[in-house]
Amino acid sequence: MIAQKPPQKQKEQWQVDLATSFSSLPAFLDYCEINYDDLSQEYLASKDFRFFVTKSWASRIVKGKVNDPILLQVLPQPNELIQKPGYSLDPLSEQQQSPIAGLIHKYHGRVLLTLTGQCAIYCRYCFRRNFPYQENQFNRANWENIISYLKENTDIYEVILSGGDPLIMGDNILTKIVSDLAAIPHIKYLRIHSRIPVALPSRITTSLIKILKMTRLLPTIVIHSNHPQELNNEVCEKLRSIKNANINLLNQTVMLKNINDNGKILAELSHKLYQAGAMPYYIHRLDKVAGSSHFYLTPHQENKIITELLSLLPGYLVPKFVEENPNAKAKTPIPIKF
Repeated sequence: MIAQKPPQKQKEQWQVDLATSFSSLPAFLDYCEINYDDLSQEYLASKDFRFFVTKSWASRIVKGKVNDPILLQVLPQPNELIQKPGYSLDPLSEQQQSPIAGLIHKYHGRVLLTLTGQCAIYCRYCFRRNFPYQENQFNRANWENIISYLKENTDIYEVILSGGDPLIMGDNILTKIVSDLAAIPHIKYLRIHSRIPVALPSRITTSLIKILKMTRLLPTIVIHSNHPQELNNEVCEKLRSIKNANINLLNQTVMLKNINDNGKILAELSHKLYQAGAMPYYIHRLDKVAGSSHFYLTPHQENKIITELLSLLPGYLVPKFVEENPNAKAKTPIPIKF
């Protein structure tokens, strides 16, 4: 008698959505109704840093618009191949701040875990585009070492799940991670940095929210959105479901040339975030990672944009304008000149 194979578990919708994402440049550009006669330089850029875009994200791109702010964040460009002085592979010196594989301990009281190198979309300005994820991702050996490190360092009160994108991991793995962290008495807070609520909103399921609601740790999700066009009805609905579950919800933005270099755009973003339940948290100055120089704004340009933003919003909707310096003990506020 031939043994029958056990039935395969049916994939969840978000896993189907992820599996059907765009990984082909021609197919993506055809969907966007944008024609390129020669993609050779874009292909070279995508070999240096992966191209991958969900269909949900692509659906928000205005068809035929070559300077669309959603498109420009994910489209490999020839400018990425230009080497510029002052831009490096590891602009925040994170590899020097990693005492064990998969863990970065830079600031007092908190550590960051690089659980995976996979994302739902690959933002072309990503400061970890050259990070050695192969040695620093979630596996049994790394996890056992991380738990031991956390137990030994009793001054650590917050663990940040990052990557890549930690929410790209399945519920079973996330349940184990959250459970193991909650078993360490001195850890109080759990923070998740994720682009997925914006880039792959179908991942925000009732089961995922339950994982975060059931832990004794106080959870916060920090999303990443740069432009109000990213926040369509589906995304806003998912953000509200997180907020309604009493999970703290914050947003980080990176200031980017030709994408959100305008006070009115950033003000609209703050309004949309707040209406969806997310508080504007940080606006980051671009980290100077190699391949991102075409997104750079001068300090004078930044100052003009933030000054305009301050004039348009009440104080509670103005995110802090900061930069991250490799050797600083915290994010550094950037002063504004009026």
